[in-house]
Amino acid sequence: MAQMRVKASVYRGGTSRGVFFHSDDLPKEKEEQHRIFLNVMDSVNNNQINGLGSGTSHTSKVVVMSPPTVESVHMDYTFYQIGIEHDHVDAHGTCGNLMGAVGAYVVDEGYVDIPEGATSVEVRVFNTNINRVIAMTVPVEDGEYAVVGDYDMAGVKQKGGRIEVKMMHPGGSKLGSTMPLGPVHSLPVGNETYEVSVVDIVNPFVYVRAKDLGLTTERLLSDLREDRPLIEKLEQIRLAASIASGLTKTMEEALDSQTIPKIALVHEPITYTNSKGDVTDASEIVIYSKMVSMQKIHRTYAGSGLYNLSAAASLKGTIVEQLARPIKGELIPIGHPEGKAEVRLQMNESRDDVVYVGLDRTARRIMKGEVYVPNYS
Repeated sequence: MAQMRVKASVYRGGTSRGVFFHSDDLPKEKEEQHRIFLNVMDSVNNNQINGLGSGTSHTSKVVVMSPPTVESVHMDYTFYQIGIEHDHVDAHGTCGNLMGAVGAYVVDEGYVDIPEGATSVEVRVFNTNINRVIAMTVPVEDGEYAVVGDYDMAGVKQKGGRIEVKMMHPGGSKLGSTMPLGPVHSLPVGNETYEVSVVDIVNPFVYVRAKDLGLTTERLLSDLREDRPLIEKLEQIRLAASIASGLTKTMEEALDSQTIPKIALVHEPITYTNSKGDVTDASEIVIYSKMVSMQKIHRTYAGSGLYNLSAAASLKGTIVEQLARPIKGELIPIGHPEGKAEVRLQMNESRDDVVYVGLDRTARRIMKGEVYVPNYS
């Protein structure tokens, strides 16, 4: 057989897209699973023209659903970030955007009972990447996720059904504590030293002030995707922080861990215009940030990053908190290149850890069927 066939679905979740498999439809051998993922995405080409990716970090993703191993959840799942232009399958971190799509999958595939007449259903899943339970309220219609709705999410032009995602006690899943290096850490990078904040909420993030890298407000709002010297400098900071935080022990390990920690530029609130021409006023947000994923400036902002950034803006003493406007209430408006996102957050009394963090997403099942996998040698 020239190509093998594997059952799969393609979902958008938030501002990410991924190919979903069920573990029962995959080979048991991890090496063979990874071969399938790499070929399905077409990891070897930078535009992923020969697969289902599209050459961006937020579309080169795979999710494997599996039977539950934890009490009171409907399913387990594992997230994989697939390399672009190199064969790399990374399960170190997770994807906050695709969490919404996981909830939609559980409903669409019938893994949760829907009471007669219900307009929404509670879905609980266990994410094996971070060993955390994620609870979601998913709108339903005719036994499936209600894809059409009135929720307007930044980064997607069509409105959709609002999926409420909530994660309890999300801190320290990878590094053992929410702020493993304290609120601010002086990080040597080559001949220079940068002040950074390393925050481990959902995925570990490294925050650095935009102005510390010479970025004015005007420069920050320009297209930084082709600024290779800046991106390379941010990668050096990310690698140094990975080792300093104890996430990895050597530079080789840090280079191998492409998905975490992630790194982001932060700036006090500013007024800006997104690609649709919508203006976000500085008074509407508490912080502005651009993040890097897989050495590329993210078009919007990763869902895990929104969780993390809202926490960092609330954690006492971090670089983000220093730049943020005072926060009132539990709804945190975050500014990113395509608009703003509102994150629900509850801190503990001492403001050094997070009780829960939540985000509203939309999702859509784009296709379901079989994906063909060539047997490249």
